[in-house]
Amino acid sequence: MHENKPWLKYYGDAPPSLAYPRVTMYRALLQTAERYPDAVAYDFMGYTSTYKHFIAHISQCANALAAAGLKKGERITISMPKTPQGIICFYAANKIGAVASMIHPLSTAKEIAFYLNISNSRFALTIDAFYGKFKEVMAETSLDVLILAKISDYLDFMKKIGFYLTKGRKIPPVPPDPQVRWWREIMAGNHPAAPEAAMDTDDLAVILYSGGTTGTPKGIMLSNMNFISEGMQVSAWGKLSKNDSILAILPIFHGFGLGVCINAAFMGGAKSILVPQFTPEIVAKLIKSKGPSFVVGVPTLFEALTRDPVFQNTDLSCLKAAFSGADTLPRPVKERFEEVVQRQGGSVKLLEGYGLTEAVTAIMATPLQEYREGSLGVPFPDMLAKIVKPGTLDEVPVGEGGELCIHGPAVMMGYLDQPEETAATLKAHDDGRTWLHTGDIVAMDGDGYFCFKLRLKRMIKSSGMNVVSRPGRGHPLSASGG
Repeated sequence: MHENKPWLKYYGDAPPSLAYPRVTMYRALLQTAERYPDAVAYDFMGYTSTYKHFIAHISQCANALAAAGLKKGERITISMPKTPQGIICFYAANKIGAVASMIHPLSTAKEIAFYLNISNSRFALTIDAFYGKFKEVMAETSLDVLILAKISDYLDFMKKIGFYLTKGRKIPPVPPDPQVRWWREIMAGNHPAAPEAAMDTDDLAVILYSGGTTGTPKGIMLSNMNFISEGMQVSAWGKLSKNDSILAILPIFHGFGLGVCINAAFMGGAKSILVPQFTPEIVAKLIKSKGPSFVVGVPTLFEALTRDPVFQNTDLSCLKAAFSGADTLPRPVKERFEEVVQRQGGSVKLLEGYGLTEAVTAIMATPLQEYREGSLGVPFPDMLAKIVKPGTLDEVPVGEGGELCIHGPAVMMGYLDQPEETAATLKAHDDGRTWLHTGDIVAMDGDGYFCFKLRLKRMIKSSGMNVVSRPGRGHPLSASGG
């Protein structure tokens, strides 16, 4: 049934297939920058960078990393909030062929040691406030170089003062340390030009981590092509362009935050509005002041927004779509959000979708013009989905529940140093393709729309973020589209 792709008739003007450049993430971003050099790539608390300047900063960071000794194939741990440094470093590492290991900035010292060791990172980037936790575990890891950034690095004078008075003065001073490099210094220094690495599109580029309830998350190995393809699929689905902007609320250690709010925006030439600190009040004010085309968050965000007086009195005609991840969207939240949007001049409807970190993030969503109650939607361009009888490779009849399996260019390479886990999840089927077994019980109707029958997973809370744990790796997303 999946071979026929019955869902294509509901694509509207979304393309059924895309031509993916067989390049690195850096090179794909460079191609966007060459198309739209003067378009704004990101906005951080009023500091904006065009794609042309973004590329220049990435190259400067790549030169600094190479001069400090980071080599092709090595790993750098990035433990950052949504600030320019984390994103610049993410693509800079890729330019020189290094692998970015993305972790929660609020990780404990014990968790940091685990992530540094599992990824074998010699380099790490974090903010000065977290220096103590990294220093505490340095001796028990292979960490050689710790790059420290400050939230205030990209703030104007008045915002610097405001940050210092509210938070900055509480950050302990960092003592002299020969292993520390400061972001501002390396970005201002003179370094030899680092050549772009000869890196294949299918090579390992990023390690994200599953949310483990046992305290041992798995590293999910994602290639350049995984990120490029998923980003281009999201961009094509939402018709992202240089005239669009996306409010990046979800964190960059999370596949949804990094894959949709950051990379997909850059694949389409859109602007990513970085939100370093989340409260419903901050988000409501940003929607009012920035007028984003896309808003991304968890269902509790949309619920809080509908109750926020600023949001309730903002012109919402700017919204083209919104995405909500990490948990199921309750119908009352959907209805209240749509009521406020309609009253305030908008027309978007809250729809639903599905994604998992083993495929970067979102890989199916409801078509913007064809909502169906309770549906996760249909697969994105070039993603195949089918349902098999649990524990087998046998496809079930249409309408019958079974395990969701997916295939396509966004599917991960495997789990880091866990061949048995990888073999249990990525399986070769009789059609000659390798399919990712999600562990989720889903049904597909005759039109190719998918819906949940049974959630095998449990949700856990990690520093306020909903994280999916095994068994069952996927999570519902919701997408609001006009």
